[in-house]
Amino acid sequence: MTDSFNDPLAPKQTSRRSLIKGAAAATGALAFPFVRAAEPITLRYLGTAVNQDKAIADKFKADTGITIQYIPVTTDDVTKRAVTAPNSFDLIDTEYFSLKKIIPTGNLLGIDTKRIKNADKITSLFTKGEVAGKKVGDQGTAPKKVMYLDKPDSKTFSATPTQFMTLIPTVYNADTLGIRPDLIKRPIESWKELLNPEFKGKAAILNIPSIGIMDAAMVVEASGLYKYPDKGNMTKKEIDLTIKTLIEAKKAGQFRALWKDFNESVNLMASGEVVIQSMWSPAVTAVRTKGIACTFQPLKEGYRAWAAGFGVPKSVTGKKADGVYEFINWFLDGWAGAYLNRQGYYSAVLETAKAKMEAYEWAYWMEGKPASQDIKSPGGDVLAKTGALRDGGSYEARMGGIACWNAIMDENAYMVQKWNEFVAA
Repeated sequence: MTDSFNDPLAPKQTSRRSLIKGAAAATGALAFPFVRAAEPITLRYLGTAVNQDKAIADKFKADTGITIQYIPVTTDDVTKRAVTAPNSFDLIDTEYFSLKKIIPTGNLLGIDTKRIKNADKITSLFTKGEVAGKKVGDQGTAPKKVMYLDKPDSKTFSATPTQFMTLIPTVYNADTLGIRPDLIKRPIESWKELLNPEFKGKAAILNIPSIGIMDAAMVVEASGLYKYPDKGNMTKKEIDLTIKTLIEAKKAGQFRALWKDFNESVNLMASGEVVIQSMWSPAVTAVRTKGIACTFQPLKEGYRAWAAGFGVPKSVTGKKADGVYEFINWFLDGWAGAYLNRQGYYSAVLETAKAKMEAYEWAYWMEGKPASQDIKSPGGDVLAKTGALRDGGSYEARMGGIACWNAIMDENAYMVQKWNEFVAA
């Protein structure tokens, strides 16, 4: 698909979460009683299929009695519905980059942080653009740029923190290249290696325009061809340069494939047809579970990050609104955060998630320490053996190494047109 909002969370990719099947063990009911009403509450949750996890809905219902009704659509359609049909859902789970399209409509209300118990514990990556007190790259749509509104019904973003958040973060991560170290047999340290003729016919890039072009920009910059003021918002000239570089590489036979589908990326790597490519962390894990060496390779120029969050439509009031706030509070209370962290994602409130994880799990996933015992998914699959290290190391090393964020450019229509020229070349 080449629609303007497509991104790695779109369900066509079988999902970043396709590795993780089955519910996680219940860990005792939480105290979220205040909404329980005589008549049952059902919340319509609009988002992509990959973020709509049955285990989370089941656990929330067990704890609160409130039913989550998932409405799975593509990333494009999440945004379209938010703009055109805000009455058709009670809760939205959308990417931060989509907010530039949604907020000006006035269809989303600012979330009142005074009603969010752990609002002050949301990671500083979102509220300040910092990890461990250090600024991270904010090219593209860094969440901090679109995180706040001056008042609940504002149609423009606040440049400084306020009481009202646009979205409460759900999941986020940082992406890089995947490699087959057993077939490459030398260190890979830079994005420029994606177009190294040494890997002619054995490289692949992600064929989702708004993301693929940012991976390409990382390569262009790493190769010393050009330095972008903002890789997430290129001028037409910058788009031309980036696409020209890709077309030249394609015509020279560099690419084995331009992939769109999660499983396709796994199969290309597992078969050895491709040894270096744009890749998502769970896809690397999927290759490893087949017993094949695969590395989610940290690179010196840094990562391309993405993030999604919960938003509240203006049409939700009364008990429904109470239920939505209860769900968001529950989501930040730790169980869901631990569940996400065990899949290789990151959660909004690290402190509560840590409290719901075993010490050895936290050490592996978040501190970059060797696994002191086998690391398992919520479904019980072994994701890493005793002694293994997480690629990219600790949370601070990985999320502190962000270079840019997924974005929709002002020149998006032109960019998609040029990207299609690359695909057709």
